[in-house]
Amino acid sequence: MSRLSTVPAPVLVLAGIVSVQFGGALAATLIPEIGAGGSVVMRLLFATVILVAVVRPRWRGHSRAAWRTVIAFGLALGLMNFTFYGSLAHLPIGVAVTIEFLGPLLLAAALSRRAVDLVAVLAAAVGVVLISEALSVPFAELDWTGLGLAATAGTCWAAYIILSGRTGAEFDKLEGLAIAMVVATVVTLPFGLASVPEWDGGLVAKGLGIAVLSSVLPYSLELVALRRMTARVFGILLSLEPAVAAVAGLLILSQRLHGWQLLGMGLVVLASAIVLGLGARKDPAESTGS
Repeated sequence: MSRLSTVPAPVLVLAGIVSVQFGGALAATLIPEIGAGGSVVMRLLFATVILVAVVRPRWRGHSRAAWRTVIAFGLALGLMNFTFYGSLAHLPIGVAVTIEFLGPLLLAAALSRRAVDLVAVLAAAVGVVLISEALSVPFAELDWTGLGLAATAGTCWAAYIILSGRTGAEFDKLEGLAIAMVVATVVTLPFGLASVPEWDGGLVAKGLGIAVLSSVLPYSLELVALRRMTARVFGILLSLEPAVAAVAGLLILSQRLHGWQLLGMGLVVLASAIVLGLGARKDPAESTGS
């Protein structure tokens, strides 16, 4: 943890993005086998076991305010995962990602104090739409259940950003994250456990890989980063998620990009460059998660 504290916060966020998107690509190969609910439960359960074993969080000595924060964080984390995976059963993944991403984008816009940040948010939003190919899906063909689930996932993602920073301030090291993961697992366990037919070696191996790549590493890196970065800057940096997902899809799932998607990737990278160059330093007037 002491070594992570010397790494620039934007680098930690970028490393988390790469990890979670490659974990997502791996999860795309598991969902057809055990469904969205089973994939979420396997991911969170294994990640929780790993974190609790490594961190060994203290369960006593925390204030009521700290417990309220970490429970809310765990609920947001669990529902974010569950509703997003659920939306994939109804919507094309590009549409689902675009709708979900509106959560952190709107959070970044709401916390912004400068016109240049609003321009960056707009560029990132356009880039996300182009990368995801949401414009190519007729609106009349969209499933309203899927839309509601994806929108709920986006709301939970915005809450996750805020509550992650607050949890990092209330708990030492990764204790808060470990406790929140227990909460998230308990919340989602009844919905997905029955959908896993057999816990054979292949499923367990994939589940462990997804847990590490999609939960343990990115959540840990993000929690550390949010101790030194505003939620506004973090929200816009997350605009790199679709671009990294496209690379992961190419390398793991052989999904190729074409012209409009490359243009969208360029807009997303530009938006992140604006934030890194002009807004990465924490404004003393702001506090993370406010």
